[in-house]
Amino acid sequence: MFTIRLTDVSDDSPTRVLPVGPGLDPEMSALVAATEGADTAGRITVFPRPLRQPSRVLLAGVGTGDEAAWRAAGAAIVREAGDDEILEALLPADLAPSALRGLAEGLWLGGYRYRDAVKAPRSGEVRLVLDDPSAYAESLAAATVTAEATWLARDLTNAPSSVKNPEWFAGQIVAEAARRPGLTVTVRAGDELERFGGLLAVGGGSVSPPRFVEMSWQPPGATTHVVLVGKGITFDTGGISIKPRDSMKLMKKDMGGAAAVVAATLGAADLNLPVRITTLVPLAENAIGGAAFRPGDVITHYDGSTTENTNSDAEGRLVLADALAYAAAELSPDLVIDLATLTGANAVALGKRTAALISPDEELVTALTAAGEAAGERMWRLPLADDYVEHQSSDIADRINAGPGPGVITAALFLRDFYGPVRWAHFDMSAPSWAEAADAELTKGATGWGARTLLYYLASLGGDTPF
Repeated sequence: MFTIRLTDVSDDSPTRVLPVGPGLDPEMSALVAATEGADTAGRITVFPRPLRQPSRVLLAGVGTGDEAAWRAAGAAIVREAGDDEILEALLPADLAPSALRGLAEGLWLGGYRYRDAVKAPRSGEVRLVLDDPSAYAESLAAATVTAEATWLARDLTNAPSSVKNPEWFAGQIVAEAARRPGLTVTVRAGDELERFGGLLAVGGGSVSPPRFVEMSWQPPGATTHVVLVGKGITFDTGGISIKPRDSMKLMKKDMGGAAAVVAATLGAADLNLPVRITTLVPLAENAIGGAAFRPGDVITHYDGSTTENTNSDAEGRLVLADALAYAAAELSPDLVIDLATLTGANAVALGKRTAALISPDEELVTALTAAGEAAGERMWRLPLADDYVEHQSSDIADRINAGPGPGVITAALFLRDFYGPVRWAHFDMSAPSWAEAADAELTKGATGWGARTLLYYLASLGGDTPF
């Protein structure tokens, strides 16, 4: 990531950034007055100053001045700047620490580039000029962690599936965890997966065998144990129930939930959050081959219950079922949160920017919604409606995996069978996991949706936190 630093002294730079508001000189105030919407969050008005220093001023709209508005402003600023440019941002004396955190997140997230791409990463610098820089150091440090977590989730999701098979993904998790004291990782493969019938079925048709990754963060004194589960389908052909061509183009992103929970756990370790976290990542490639599972097959899950496969393109819930059942049987968590690019119905119901949240726990819904609002990641609660349970019955197994009805809700009803008697929340974040174009802090491609929401939520469980 390019550099952001705090300073109390104005340095010479070719470009200066000023928020739209009181204190602008008469020329700039006149330009703002003549520019419709200049104060809108994320709007940049360029004020050239030939033969003067700085040579131009970027007037950044900050809207209502809340954290989200400053995040949008930061993203717009970095897009207007050149790759190696030095920017000097003069910030209000009464700027809230949360606003600076939003600004820094927006700068870094708006400037994201896939780190294995041909185009080089940005190498510029943004100097945040403040009366008392030390008062904002903690907010900048927190923004650094959330931005790095989101960058990692985006990088993992953007990686092509020709590279990103289950073995590679598991190796990335091991390598990242090794850089952080206190994190441990166990990777299961082969005979160790004997009880994970859903994972074995989904991954059986691929030349790249499945993996089951368990990452643990256990700080001393932690009183709450959170289990995070992320769907990790490294590519999804739909299996024998093959997808149409257009639906298959972006299926490298079908592990976006896994990327988010991994990144959030690494971020929690970076922040030294006093919360015990166990992260479970079932990894498989849903491919077509002689060993692929078939419609009509009966799958036995980790808890011994059975599912009749009626659609091999409803594979995500099968691997999540094993992970949820494992958590319930082996980990004794206080709560479980799963993230999955699970259904196309997510986009039909809520559009491209909003994840579906389903949970029977009112307190958990309230806390996660607040975390999402603070992080700038949209969600909307859908009901866990029992009306559709009868449609998931099977004559030869405990259930089927793809019953009729509203897809987001029926998938959640399927998962409900496995998480045990603990608090649980499910995110279907298929739609917001990918952006077709730059929008506020999003760049085209993977968004890393969920990494920031989880970090904000986990931080809230720890009491005295940087959020």
